[in-house]
Amino acid sequence: MSMNNSPNVFLDPNANRFQVNIINESHDNSETSQEDVGSDPPHYEETSFTDETHNRLRISYRPGKRELYDNFLQNGEKTEASLHPYDTHTKMYYLQTFGHNTVDPVPKIDYYRNTGSVSGNKLSRPSLLEIHEQLAKNIAVSTGSVERVANGESSAGDETAVSKEEENKTGLVKFGWVKGVLVRCMLNIWGVMLFIRLSWIVGQAGIGLGIIVIGLSVVVTTLTGISMSAICTNGVVRGGGAYYLISRSLGPEFGGSIGLIFAFANAVAVAMYVVGFAETVVELLKESATLMVDESNDIRIIGTITVVCLLGISVAGMEWEAKAQVILLVVLLVAIANFFIGTVIPTNNEKKARGFFNYQASIFAENFGPDFRSGEGFFSVFAIFFPAATGILAGANISGDLKDPQSAIPKGTMLAILITTVAYIGVAICAASCVVRDATGNINDTVVPGMSCNGSSACSLGYDFSRCASQPCDYGLMNNFQVMSMVSGFGPLITAGIFSATLSSALASLVSAPKVFQALCKDNIYKGLHFFAKGYGKNNEPIRGYVLTFVIAMAFILIAELNTIAPIISNFFLASYALINFSCFHASYAKSPGWRPAFRYYNMWVSLFGALLCCGVMFVINWWAALITYAIELFLYIYVTYKKPEVNWGSSTQALYYINALDSALALTTVEDHVKNFRPQCIALTGAPMIRPALLDITHTFTKNNGLCICCEVYTGPRKLCVKEMNSGMAKKQDWLTKNKRKAFYAAVAAESFRDGVKSLLQASGLGRMKPNTLVIGFKKDWRNATATQVENYVGVIHDAFDFELGMIIVRISQGFDISQVLQVQEELEKLEQERLALEATIKENDFEEGKSGICGFFRKASTLNISRHETKKESTINTIQSMHVGEFNQKLLEASTQFKKKQGKGTIDIWWLFDDGGLTILIPYILTIRKKWKNCKLRIFTGGKVNRIEEEKLVMASLLSKFRIKFADINIICDINIKPHKESWKFFEEMIEPYRLHESCKDITTAEKLKRETPWKITDAELEAFKEKSYRQVRLNELLQEHSRAANLIVLSLPVARKGVVSDYLYMAWLEILSKNLPPILMVRGNHKNVLTFYS
Repeated sequence: MSMNNSPNVFLDPNANRFQVNIINESHDNSETSQEDVGSDPPHYEETSFTDETHNRLRISYRPGKRELYDNFLQNGEKTEASLHPYDTHTKMYYLQTFGHNTVDPVPKIDYYRNTGSVSGNKLSRPSLLEIHEQLAKNIAVSTGSVERVANGESSAGDETAVSKEEENKTGLVKFGWVKGVLVRCMLNIWGVMLFIRLSWIVGQAGIGLGIIVIGLSVVVTTLTGISMSAICTNGVVRGGGAYYLISRSLGPEFGGSIGLIFAFANAVAVAMYVVGFAETVVELLKESATLMVDESNDIRIIGTITVVCLLGISVAGMEWEAKAQVILLVVLLVAIANFFIGTVIPTNNEKKARGFFNYQASIFAENFGPDFRSGEGFFSVFAIFFPAATGILAGANISGDLKDPQSAIPKGTMLAILITTVAYIGVAICAASCVVRDATGNINDTVVPGMSCNGSSACSLGYDFSRCASQPCDYGLMNNFQVMSMVSGFGPLITAGIFSATLSSALASLVSAPKVFQALCKDNIYKGLHFFAKGYGKNNEPIRGYVLTFVIAMAFILIAELNTIAPIISNFFLASYALINFSCFHASYAKSPGWRPAFRYYNMWVSLFGALLCCGVMFVINWWAALITYAIELFLYIYVTYKKPEVNWGSSTQALYYINALDSALALTTVEDHVKNFRPQCIALTGAPMIRPALLDITHTFTKNNGLCICCEVYTGPRKLCVKEMNSGMAKKQDWLTKNKRKAFYAAVAAESFRDGVKSLLQASGLGRMKPNTLVIGFKKDWRNATATQVENYVGVIHDAFDFELGMIIVRISQGFDISQVLQVQEELEKLEQERLALEATIKENDFEEGKSGICGFFRKASTLNISRHETKKESTINTIQSMHVGEFNQKLLEASTQFKKKQGKGTIDIWWLFDDGGLTILIPYILTIRKKWKNCKLRIFTGGKVNRIEEEKLVMASLLSKFRIKFADINIICDINIKPHKESWKFFEEMIEPYRLHESCKDITTAEKLKRETPWKITDAELEAFKEKSYRQVRLNELLQEHSRAANLIVLSLPVARKGVVSDYLYMAWLEILSKNLPPILMVRGNHKNVLTFYS
């Protein structure tokens, strides 16, 4: 295949995009008309740049196919089609990218979606194997589905698409940034505080410090808004608001704890706002003397009615709730405008007597400084004002109902903070510029000529309020909470504004709490709350969550004592702000490549400062409430950590784990090895870890929390099948280790032979200093039935371990390690049980329909029941047979596979330390004795010595062990290791090796040489004679082991070493067989002859 490499093509200054061609691939080139291909060479496929003016696809048509391609282009695919159909000589449709015969698709967003994405269908790109392996000859796509396959879709995707289209026709209610975020945040931030507390705050703190109070609050909310904007723009945001942002960033532990208390805080906030509304109404009823019962009960009655009405609006759907919010915002804006208008309307004598004089420079100057009274101070005033600045999460809390949360949340939230801040500062300055701090309300308290006045600004304006210094007054910034009503142009509008502020905040909280709670329940972090995850209607409304929120709100309304719980709620909100800021910092600090927020105006250290500031503000507002908040959060964090929910959100916590592990691994490479820090780091050739659990258990016993353990598996056979099987099982087997609390890694290789695979593992496993130094394998129990190649590979692995200077541990138990047959039977039983349950379920489902058709239905039902009984009996028989099989043949194997999981009773670990290998033979059993399961076992030491030096040898060994600080129960010096074994034992050994002997001495030289060439693995007479003494020793050792250690819990024995190329594989296997035969569990250990023990400090 050629490309046009003309410089005119690539140097074209107007080139702006690829030209995508659909090329005729027919072998009959004569069919392609000159008109179709123009002047291009007939066999060329061209991928080039085109001029801006040629914004069409160049297509070469097959005769008779023009209509198909015309339809293809008319369907809107001419600019987005990434894969195009073409007709081959087999008359089947394949895929093309850029005019080439390939199934390799161009980048497309649908390949990156999550399963179940609400914004589009997830498509599956061809796997690497499908692209890398040979293309199957029978791949074909029907003509009707050409366009779908060209876009990477499938039939399953079509069904999903249909359901999505139907859903879209119904019409999901999604909000833009104004209606969904800006309006909600403004309504939630503007609360009752604006109308009935802001004037008092500016009276206490003065204009200067008042602006600082507002500014400090805004700093907290602005920093949180910036951090939230960064998190929101780092990927698609779904429903759940603050919970979603925190959980996906910091993980389920932080998210689950803060999500629950945040949802609860919103639910109780409903009660707070409703009680505020009810109190205002009761005040109006008092003025008109129309109380229903008394003040407390009237608050309960009005609060209950209000919550029921708000619940009705919420349950009616988000659309109705949004309309109600817009109406309330209009009322609120009118009320605020009414106040500003009132400040410029000329005042009257009544208002002057109450301290209102319009804008006066003297009043501004007088009120600029602070005048704290009644024990108030800067921080106490700040604590009172700060809840007025909260509410910035109102838009984020309904993130699932926004058209574009990534854009809407940052834009709407930040603009809402700006607008509300300007309003707060404007109201504070205007009120403090028009109204004096103290006023009597008496229109007769004017300045009389000749009388002294206290020199306040009121004196210069003709009023004498000096008696307020000695007795309480009812008016002025410090005394009257209804200053805004007095100043406004029309007082009732301020009352309407108070109603609007309370009801809008209550409504926002009533919507937020169930939405956040539903998202938390859907993630199933708290199993018992999953009931509330269900949604209803086209907007997936959390009706159950609404009811729960209603119940919580009602409970607190009926209590009607919210002064205590209010600071806790403020602290709950602040805890959420702190974690949002910390999430932004943590994600930046972890330096994960996945942290790429589109919002660039953030800084990780500013976010950290924001988190610390939020924590500080919590203690400023109420220290004991802050402690309660932290205690609840810590409890929930520990609970979620303990439960370990099965979720994977790619949190920054995970990223930081990796960074820390990487840094630690790199730091470890600079640390030189020292014998005091030696620990067994093992490669265990378990195969699949669940196949040989006992081998893993004994290895895990001396590596758990102490050293590296890697469970390894070697796949042999056709490479393609091996690699596929290996890749598909990696995660499953590592998960098995994690689930069974085995602190080990799983590694697998595909190789031509078992030995080659192990060789690769021995050389490449590990990382830096965390590299294996010991190989653990099970004894090859079936070596006598195995092929010569298999035996050669097994013994070769031992030689390779010594070549690479690794320690060697061969483990043998009487029943063997492999329980694959038991697992297979159990799997079959599980399948049969599942089939039986499925059959019963099907019969139950069909019972009703079968019963509909009278007599015929009755007989059909009877026959079905007979069949089901027959099937059940048949399956029961199978189950019984299989159970008998397990019970008779595999019970001992099952018990043996779990023997190292059990706590070992009082007994001994017998150490036959015959050869000095650096100390590994003594270190392994010592580590076992410090484990909980083996701590009741005592160490008994056996070693060789001379008959005439038994006591001296004991003292030497005891001195050595005491210097190593290894406790022991007994030391035995074996003096008769080198005598000949009993005849029966030697005869058994000879019979065992008989099938593998060459017997060349009984044959002529020619025949003997021929046999050596044909069967080089056999044991020659010369070899057997050369190593007769060593063979005697192995047989004799077994006799001694039978005599001294038959009752031991575990035997640890020095492993004999066979010289490469000198001792044949079968002779070495015979040594190992006779050495470890008919004994308790035995570990044959050989270190790498480098010190692993030291007596130096």
